[in-house]
Amino acid sequence: MGQRFIFSILLLGLMASCKQKERRLPFLQQEITGTDTTYKTIPAFSFLNQDSAVVSDKDFEGKIYVADFFFTSCPTICPIMHRNLLKVYKKYKANPEVKLASHTIDVKYDTPSRMKAYAKKLGVEGNQWEYLWGSRDSIYALAERHYLVTVGQDSKAPGGFVHQGYLILVDKHHRIRGAYDGTVDEQVKQLMDDMDVLLEEE
Repeated sequence: MGQRFIFSILLLGLMASCKQKERRLPFLQQEITGTDTTYKTIPAFSFLNQDSAVVSDKDFEGKIYVADFFFTSCPTICPIMHRNLLKVYKKYKANPEVKLASHTIDVKYDTPSRMKAYAKKLGVEGNQWEYLWGSRDSIYALAERHYLVTVGQDSKAPGGFVHQGYLILVDKHHRIRGAYDGTVDEQVKQLMDDMDVLLEEE
């Protein structure tokens, strides 16, 4: 009986240890130089949000956040992405450790006031979900070089732009920890599960 009890305790300890290991998210951008491993981070940025207020990387310090790239007149994937992202917003609403950052790729049309109307139509209030506007070069460089999301203008594409529908999960140290197809319900559910893991980790 005593041996069975000790075995049961050891088994439970092993299961708990495995569970803890499973609950740590990977780093999507690693660089190995010799024996050192470093993790790429999202660089400093500064944009205007839907309230025409300046928002920078400092506003995301100490928070995990989900980033995406969209445009308000998008006739294809954006409405689906943002309906799904609205689920994320509602789940973590008022959680001070969580933010969302949607960057417009149509910088000519999507002025802050237009994005404000877009946010209001979705039912988004406050600044937990930031709709970010900046120069074309700064937005596109951030998307392709750092978030690894393809964006671009294309007169033949619906709405005049092409982009990927990824939702990018970033940790409190500005490191990318996950990428999810924002048009797929199961992927968005996985995103929220991983956000819970990341909040525990941090």
